[in-house]
Amino acid sequence: MHRIRRAFAVLGVVLLAGCATQSEAADSTSVTLVFAAYGGAGQQAMIDRYQKPYTADRPNITFVNTSPPDLAKVRTQVENKAVKWDVIAVPPAAAIQGCGTLFEPLDLSAVDRSKLVEGTIGKCYVGNWFNANPVAYRTDAFPDPAKAPKRLADFFDLQRFPGKRAILTNLQNGILEYPLLADGVAPSSLYPLDVDRALNKLGTIRSQTTFAANLGNLQQAIATGQIDMFIIPDSRLVPLLNEGIRITIIWDVTQIALNAFAVPKGSKKKEPARQFLETLVTPAAVTGISEALGTAPIIKGIQPNLSANAKLVEVFGPVNTGQTVVQNVDWYGANFDSVTAKLANWLK
Repeated sequence: MHRIRRAFAVLGVVLLAGCATQSEAADSTSVTLVFAAYGGAGQQAMIDRYQKPYTADRPNITFVNTSPPDLAKVRTQVENKAVKWDVIAVPPAAAIQGCGTLFEPLDLSAVDRSKLVEGTIGKCYVGNWFNANPVAYRTDAFPDPAKAPKRLADFFDLQRFPGKRAILTNLQNGILEYPLLADGVAPSSLYPLDVDRALNKLGTIRSQTTFAANLGNLQQAIATGQIDMFIIPDSRLVPLLNEGIRITIIWDVTQIALNAFAVPKGSKKKEPARQFLETLVTPAAVTGISEALGTAPIIKGIQPNLSANAKLVEVFGPVNTGQTVVQNVDWYGANFDSVTAKLANWLK
């Protein structure tokens, strides 16, 4: 992976007329990238592991952070030719379906893909980690291990395992895969998804389930004991565990999905944004973010030095004694908008 290094002029130094070339002046231009992600500990880890090392080598680059990313806002910005975000966290499928219309095609030909997991790089996105989205519960909600949930199907059993549930409405986090798996669909037969069947199964627990659009709010609800059982990414489980919240993960069938970033169509800082995105797939960045959040790395053979709590959510580690299902990005890429609309209508 090559690293882009840019010469910059030191502020406050009086330059003699004619000494600076036009290219040097261009390289010294200050650039502010507006970075939209999901907030909380996850975004702070990105600031620490992605942005700070990047700007340390490039003093002319600064970041402004905002959250959460919102595809509807991206569409509005693009359609009104008033793009405010330069780098945004997106489901890869959204970047596939909106490639060239909502998101900029990116020249990533210089990226060495030989050790990247297949699918990490797309025409309009750069992946940065795999999120595991395990089913889990607050240990104090089911303190007797003999009577506690042990299978995915138990999440959908309100009679034997009463209590408040929570699921993220983001399509990356298993809201459609898990009900189908619990309803008897084999992992190998999940795709194409039977969306109506998934929604019917979700309907059986709707009365006791919070369908959360905001990761931070869901994390807080778990921390304060408002939710008993939940499906939430590993990158949010680690901060909860670090706070001392006792959580038990059900390693039965676990869905994982690629997280990615894209550049909204019409960003005036497409090239600086692209250069930044290239660094997300370097060994240092991949290792660092996995160590911070417990996420699965996108580089084959990477061995992050995980904390004790991160090891508890390590989907490809010894703690996972069940099956793992990788979300089918190609299927979602062809169906993202229609499935999003159907889910949104069901949630009303």
